[in-house]
Amino acid sequence: MFMFEEKMSNNFKTKNESEYAIMAQECMEDARRYHEEYLLKGKKSDLDTAVDYYIDAIKFNPNISEAYYRLATLLWDRGEINLSSAIEQCKSAISISPSNPNARIYAGFFLELAKRYDEAEMEFKEAIKLNPVKSARSRLSLASLYIDKMHNTSLNPKDFSQYLYYMLSGSLSIALDYPSIKMLYKNISKNISVMFFDLIGNILEKTKNYSMAVKTYDKAADTTGRDEVYYKKIGDINIKEEDIEDARVFYLKALETNPYNKELLFKVATITQLYFPDDINTAIDCYTRLLEIEENNAGIYYELGHLYLKKDDVLNSINAFKLALNKDFDNPFYHNALGYALIRAEQYEDACEHYKIAIDKNPDPEWTAIVCQSLAAVYFNVYEDVDSALDMLKTAIILDETNDEVFVELGDIYQKCDDVDSAIKAYCEAIKLNPVNPVAYNKCAMALWQKDYLEEAIIAYHKAIGIDPDYHCAYNNLGVIYLDGIKNLKEAKKLFEKAIQLKEDYTMAYFNLARAYEESNLKIEAAKYYQKAIEYNTINPELDTEEIRLKLFRLFEV
Repeated sequence: MFMFEEKMSNNFKTKNESEYAIMAQECMEDARRYHEEYLLKGKKSDLDTAVDYYIDAIKFNPNISEAYYRLATLLWDRGEINLSSAIEQCKSAISISPSNPNARIYAGFFLELAKRYDEAEMEFKEAIKLNPVKSARSRLSLASLYIDKMHNTSLNPKDFSQYLYYMLSGSLSIALDYPSIKMLYKNISKNISVMFFDLIGNILEKTKNYSMAVKTYDKAADTTGRDEVYYKKIGDINIKEEDIEDARVFYLKALETNPYNKELLFKVATITQLYFPDDINTAIDCYTRLLEIEENNAGIYYELGHLYLKKDDVLNSINAFKLALNKDFDNPFYHNALGYALIRAEQYEDACEHYKIAIDKNPDPEWTAIVCQSLAAVYFNVYEDVDSALDMLKTAIILDETNDEVFVELGDIYQKCDDVDSAIKAYCEAIKLNPVNPVAYNKCAMALWQKDYLEEAIIAYHKAIGIDPDYHCAYNNLGVIYLDGIKNLKEAKKLFEKAIQLKEDYTMAYFNLARAYEESNLKIEAAKYYQKAIEYNTINPELDTEEIRLKLFRLFEV
């Protein structure tokens, strides 16, 4: 029911029921007149006036069944309600007058648009039962439904025979139902055109003549007015041809005809997320409209949460994930996502609670191990709780003993706690699990260097570079060993220069290259690179700027 049914203004209460009934009927007559004018001429002013009269009729008498389904069609035309709302209004009309065949026909119409074919079929058949003599419109609508069903699913001989039956019986009974004459002509001409274009298009698709199929469907959209159906078909062909950009264009054009086509909304949202990640707003718009159709779909809130995170809209992201959990509290993936969003909002305590729930649910050991890593990072970096962080990483190892990244993180914690031996052991475990992990080799080399295992550290750095020739950090770190450990200034300079070549704003590499020139007593060159380090440190802070300035000033002290 509409909201204004609940309350009636005081001036309405002063009149008796018979006066309300007369006023309601007058409004209905005016509404029908303007409604018909709108259908004939297509003027928006007639549409708006008809809507106002239907609303007034309902205000005066909330029990006029006709007003609800007719108003639903006009509000749908104006784009003010979605299919779900239109269907609900038609059901309201049916609840007021269960024996009204027109209410059933309109309900069937909207159910058919929503692709709820079985429910639509039931409503059309019920309309036929309620008025068998004047059932032409119901029968023709049912015939149209079977065509639409075959058009959007697969060709079914039973549906085709039903189409023929209801088309023929509707045509024969049309003499008793004059208002259906217009519908008959419209349906026959449209269905013949549709069947023709579908036949040609299907043949062209099966022979993989996709360019001609696209042209056929494009012409079909212009000829039949069924933009939604044929633009979707063109989009599907573009998907087959891996022309994702054009596919999305045609899916969006189809959505212009029916902004609440569930299948198209999901397709556009998915394609946009996968292939157009920068167009976040289009994906958000699709999911927002889907929520109007499926307001209890937790997965839609989940997707919206991730999209808001990409926009750095953390507050809306948190709200979306919370709404997903309201619909499905036991879903561990939603808890994990909310935990991450809460960390972005620096709400660490709540984040930990949701991570713990996700871990307790443990839908998959490998996935849960990753959640354990996230919680370990919070314990260590935020709360400086080393024991809890280590416990979480050890739990992750039990859950997934093949995850080399867990051992790397374990090594990082040991390294920061100055337990270098344990760090080396953890990094070596990561290398055993994944011999092509350049990060593990790089970090292991740093720990080996701390223990004065120069040769072993050099080997590890070369391993990292061999795996990833663009690993700028490994070049810089290896250069430090040649500079400070072996005193091979020439090789050190080459390594620092290579690191800078790979990462132009690499502050640390400029600083180390300056040190190498300083060691070579080339003060002008050293000053140049110290200055570069100062400049890039404002862009990519890695060092204390004052420390670099001090090194620069001391170059020329007497």
